[in-house]
Amino acid sequence: MSSFIIDGGYKLSGSISVQGAKNEALEVLSAVLLTSESVRISNIPEILDTLNLIKLLGDMGVKVEKHACGDYTFCASEINLDYVFSAEFVKSCAKLRGSVMIAGPLLARFGRAYFPKPGGDKIGRRRVDTHIEGFTRLGASYDYDSQIRAYHLTAPQGLRGAYMLLDEASVTGTANILMAACLAEGVTTIYNAACEPYVQQLCKMLCRMGAKIDGIGSNLLRITGVKSLGSCEHRCLPDMIEVGSFIGLAAITRSSITIKDVHYEELGIIPESFRRLGVKLEQRGDDIFIPEQESYEIESFIDGSIMTIADAPWPGLTPDLLSVMLVVATQCKGSVLIHQKMFESRLFFTDKLIDMGAQIILCDPHRAVVIGHNHQHELKPGKMSSPDIRAGIALLLAALSCKGRSVINNIDQIDRGYESIDSRLNALGAHIQRID
Repeated sequence: MSSFIIDGGYKLSGSISVQGAKNEALEVLSAVLLTSESVRISNIPEILDTLNLIKLLGDMGVKVEKHACGDYTFCASEINLDYVFSAEFVKSCAKLRGSVMIAGPLLARFGRAYFPKPGGDKIGRRRVDTHIEGFTRLGASYDYDSQIRAYHLTAPQGLRGAYMLLDEASVTGTANILMAACLAEGVTTIYNAACEPYVQQLCKMLCRMGAKIDGIGSNLLRITGVKSLGSCEHRCLPDMIEVGSFIGLAAITRSSITIKDVHYEELGIIPESFRRLGVKLEQRGDDIFIPEQESYEIESFIDGSIMTIADAPWPGLTPDLLSVMLVVATQCKGSVLIHQKMFESRLFFTDKLIDMGAQIILCDPHRAVVIGHNHQHELKPGKMSSPDIRAGIALLLAALSCKGRSVINNIDQIDRGYESIDSRLNALGAHIQRID
């Protein structure tokens, strides 16, 4: 197990570039299985989750050629189906959350797929109903194999287009069903589809491969199935979660930082959500500049009631940034209610912040009230462990803000989502040491 030793309390300065989008990369990497032709993808973040998925694709028989850091060509012309439908394959998939999205392409192209219960973060239940129900709407059948703890999906006659209203606007569910529908016979209509920029990026990539998709960017997608898909080139967007994390970094350490090449128009409500916490930021071309501030004052609603910051489907605020915003709020002036609607365990990391001196009332698994210190009482260093990717980066920001030495264990969780985060932040003036 690896750890970070952080000597906090230093102001940071300079510019930092944003890695490619993790969530998009997991989707488009899965899509290479839809064709026997070559697909080149660039700006892939070289983090544990994407590298593990690339390794899994290679184990499946996909030819993988690396041109440069984050730049790969994939060719799925010769898939090892004996391995793909083995217990060993399911075991590998179960360790990786993003592997759920290879089920749709395999089902569409080969008529069979295993769908293991997903691994990844320990942040609460992750339902797979949306995926399974979407596949059955397309004509697939399934049974649950209790020995390997996976759903076995079959469509020996191929998939057929259908109308479906998703029970939730699931990003991975939408991506999975969308990829399967591209090779289904006839027209598929997906209502209440997720419309995050990453889903839009997947749609655009699939269209370059020859798919026919209408309604991109909306919650109503219409896919006309085609016989086969071909080659294309694709570049991943910058990771908006990392952009938000760096905004939070500048705020909690009261530093002046420029975040480079963020694709500002794709950030949605993220900049405005930080402004509600009193964080000033400026758009400079395609960069974001956060000036040094001594104090941040949380806004109230127009009627004077306490500010609530909650996650919501796009174009609402992504749940992946609530942990970062909660940490920032601990040093703002004022109070805020953080409402995490999607996952019931994601706010449990707040007990570590309370141990550091934060004033937080955890109302229930989904809501926490944060009473800001306004930097009158600084957080205290401590020893902690990262329970998931986003709580891990939030704890790292907290440790960087307080004077003294902190230790964060289980940083493999942070590495799953943030590429070389220690060396990149050290270049800004942070003092982070990695211990293996």
